[in-house]
Amino acid sequence: MKTIKFKTTLTKSTGEYGGFYFPVPEKVALKFEKQNGTRRVVCTANSKLTFQCAVLPHSKGFYIGTNKSIRDTLGITAGDEVSLEVIKDESKYGCPMAEEFQEVLNQDPEGDKFFHALTPRKQRSLLYFVESVKDIDKRIDTALKVIDHLKRNDGKLIHESLHEELKRPSF
Repeated sequence: MKTIKFKTTLTKSTGEYGGFYFPVPEKVALKFEKQNGTRRVVCTANSKLTFQCAVLPHSKGFYIGTNKSIRDTLGITAGDEVSLEVIKDESKYGCPMAEEFQEVLNQDPEGDKFFHALTPRKQRSLLYFVESVKDIDKRIDTALKVIDHLKRNDGKLIHESLHEELKRPSF
């Protein structure tokens, strides 16, 4: 599939959470086949920033969510026009995997089995936890804690418990 280009406007949600998003024309969204319940894409905004995301449905059509980091990097605010280029995300997980996390999976077959038994969305959330840690030693520690959490809970991800475990210092 080739890259699809279109212009859109950064929009602030009027809903309960008040997030920001880029509306996506229906004809663009429908060109991306749903896989595992989502339309994963690689998006480049204003030819400046490339990120992995999903084209999601909502009551008025489709959208790509954005966060403060993306808005700040692009220097945009609600109402600003943005040029987007989207292409199908062919990556395995739909987001980057930290080398440290991959190494933990390589060394722990049981942890690897539990991780890969999770839904793609849960896998991405765990990959994000690890990837967001900037210090390499802390990233290794986080990866180990995530896999230990899955093993202790028979492969189930319990977000509240994991957040508490990640706060505890390692010895």
